[in-house]
Amino acid sequence: MDVGGIAKLATSIAETGNKQEVAIAVQKRAQQIQSEAATQMIEAIKSTPSVNLPSHLGNKVNTTA
Repeated sequence: MDVGGIAKLATSIAETGNKQEVAIAVQKRAQQIQSEAATQMIEAIKSTPSVNLPSHLGNKVNTTA
């Protein structure tokens, strides 16, 4: 293998490593954004005021609809 081939191979390996690092960073950021969105949704559900409904509501599922 000549010097040019070795340099080309080394450059290719370095570029592949950089691409993988970028892909991993993007994936981690996407997971972080999803986690934050899920946390916000859960907090929104917790802070929803409860409605004073009669005790018999919500005990049965309508299967004929």
